[in-house]
Amino acid sequence: MTRSLVTRIRDRAATTPHGVAMREKRLGVWHEITWATYWDTVVDVGHALLSLGVQPGDRVAVQSENRPEWLFMDIAAVAIRATTVGLYPTNPTAETSYLLSHSGACVHLAEDQEQVDKVLEAGDLPELRTIVHVETRGLRTYDDPRLMSWEALLERGREHRAAHPGAVEALVDAAEPDDVITLVYTSGTTGPPKGAMLTVRNAEFVLETVLERSPFARPAPGPRDMTLSYLPLCHVAERVLTTWYNAGAGTQVNFAESIETVPQNLREVQPTLFFAVPRIWEKLLATARIKLDSATWAKRRWAAFWLRRADGLGEKLAANGGRHTAATRLVYAVGWLLFYRALRDRLGLRRVRHASSGAAPIAPEVLQFFMGIGVPMHELYGMTENAAVATANRPGRVRLGTVGEAHDGIEVRIDEETGEILTRHPAVFAGYWQDPEATARTLSEDGWLHTGDVGEWVDGTHLRITDRMKDIIITAGGKNVAPSEIENALKASPYIKEAVVIGDGRKYLTALIGIELDTVGAWAQQRRIAFTTYRDLSEKEEVRDLVQQVVDDVNSRHNPVEQIKSFRMLPKELDHEDGELTATQKVKRSAIDAMFHDLVESMYRGQEAGAR
Repeated sequence: MTRSLVTRIRDRAATTPHGVAMREKRLGVWHEITWATYWDTVVDVGHALLSLGVQPGDRVAVQSENRPEWLFMDIAAVAIRATTVGLYPTNPTAETSYLLSHSGACVHLAEDQEQVDKVLEAGDLPELRTIVHVETRGLRTYDDPRLMSWEALLERGREHRAAHPGAVEALVDAAEPDDVITLVYTSGTTGPPKGAMLTVRNAEFVLETVLERSPFARPAPGPRDMTLSYLPLCHVAERVLTTWYNAGAGTQVNFAESIETVPQNLREVQPTLFFAVPRIWEKLLATARIKLDSATWAKRRWAAFWLRRADGLGEKLAANGGRHTAATRLVYAVGWLLFYRALRDRLGLRRVRHASSGAAPIAPEVLQFFMGIGVPMHELYGMTENAAVATANRPGRVRLGTVGEAHDGIEVRIDEETGEILTRHPAVFAGYWQDPEATARTLSEDGWLHTGDVGEWVDGTHLRITDRMKDIIITAGGKNVAPSEIENALKASPYIKEAVVIGDGRKYLTALIGIELDTVGAWAQQRRIAFTTYRDLSEKEEVRDLVQQVVDDVNSRHNPVEQIKSFRMLPKELDHEDGELTATQKVKRSAIDAMFHDLVESMYRGQEAGAR
C-alpha cells in the first residue's frame, strides 16, 4: 500500500479521532472539525463522486474561498484516484472557462452564486457533468440540470456508501506513487496558464523532507501547531501549508472568514506557524505604521523608542544568522514586556514560532523589521513545478537577501552560461497537462527543472535570486538590471503598494508607482489633505513629494545605472479582473506597458531625465 495524503488522514482519524483537524468561523463562532469527522466526510464525498461516474484519472475542479468543503472535495477526489483542479475565486468568467475546458473537469465545486454564474456563462463545456454549490442563496430558482447542492451530494454519497461499502477504501489502497493528485495552474504572466501535474510521490517527498529529513522549524511541526488558511488553496504554497502539512504533521487549520478579515482572524487565532507572500508582510508592516502614527503623542514617542531598538536588534540578528546573543536577548526581553508583546498581539503574531515568506522576492528591510520585534523570519524558495520545495533559510542559519540553503535530498545548481537556477529532486512535477512541448522546454531528460529564475551563491551555501530571466532589463547602454530588487526596495516603504520598473532598451530606468491607499490616506488625513478617490489622492502634489522621498532614498542605495530617473503615479489600483495582475497578484508587465503606454512614454519624451 502506498502512503499518501489520504492514508495519513485516515490514520489520524483512527489514532486521534477526537483531535481537532480544522476550525471554521460561522456566525461569529469558531466550530471544530475532528479527524474522525474529516475522514468520514471524505469517504461520503468520495462515494458521491463514484456515484457521479468519476473514474481514476478524471479531473474534479474546485472554485471557492478557503473552507472545509475545499479540503473534503480535494482529498475525496484523491482518495478515488481522481485529480483535483483548483481555480481562483477571483478568476473571471473567461479564465474559468479556459481552465475547466483545458483540464476537462467532469465535476466542479462552485462555492456560491457568483462562482456558479461564471460556469453557466462559460459556454460549451461538454465534459462538465455536475456543478456542486456549497451556498444555496440565490440559486433556488436556477434550473440547470447539472446543479447539485452540497447537502444533496453528501446524501448521494451516503446512499452509495451503504450500497457499496469499502469502494472508496479499495481505491485508496490501490493508489500508485505516480498517480496525479492535482493540476496546479501557473499564473500565466506571459501566456495562458499551464497545468502542472503533481503526484502522490511529489507530495510524499515534500512531507518527508520538511517534516523529517530537514524540518523547517524546531521542534518539527505537530498537532499543537496552528495555522491560518487564507491564501488561495489553488496556489501550490497554500495547498502545501494547509492540506499537506495538516495531513502530514497534524497541524490544526483555521480558515479565515475572507481575505478582508485576515487581520482580525490573525488576532483571534494567533497561529504558531505563519506563511505569507511579500504583499501580506508589506501590508502588515504598513498596518503597524498606520496604528502607531495615529496614536497619541506620548505613545508615538514610546513606539519610536522601541522601534529604534528593534532596528538594532534586527540588524544584529541578521548578522548572526537569526540567533540571539546574550545582549540582544536581554534587550528583547525588556522590550517584550514593555512594547513588543502588545504590538505582536495586535498583529496576530504573538505566538508565531516560525514565520516564512515566499512565492516572490521580498525586501530584506521588511524581514528585518519583523525579526527586530521578535518574529522569527525565514525566506524560502520553491515553485509550482517543484511542489514549492527547493531551498529555505533554516533556524539559526538565516542570511537576509537570500532564499537559504537546499533542503536535504534536493539538488540545486546554477547554469554557468545563463545564470539560471535548476533544481532536481523527487518532488519535481510530472510535466504540464496536455503540453509535452512546454514540458520538454522546462524539464530535461535527466530530471533537471529549469526554473526560469536567475541566481547566485552567497558564501557557497545560500542561494540569492536575482530576478526572473524574462524580466531582466537590458538598457540601451547594454547594462543588465534586475528590476525586482529595485521594486522590492520601493515597496518596503509602507506608502508604496506597487512599483513597476521600466527601462528595457532605454537610456535610463523609470517606474510606475502605485500608493498604498490605507497608509497614504491616513498620512494625508493627519495633514488635513482632502481627497475623494484613489486617483485624486495619488495626484496630490504632497503625495508625489512623499513618493519622491522614497525614490530618492532607494536611489541612494544603488549605483547610477540602477537608479530611477523618473516616475509616474498609477491612476488606479492594479486589478486581476482588469488583466493587470495574475491571480497570485503578480504584475503582468506586458499588460502594464500596454495599458499605461502614454504614461511610460511621457517619461522618455525627449529623453529628459529627472522630470517627474
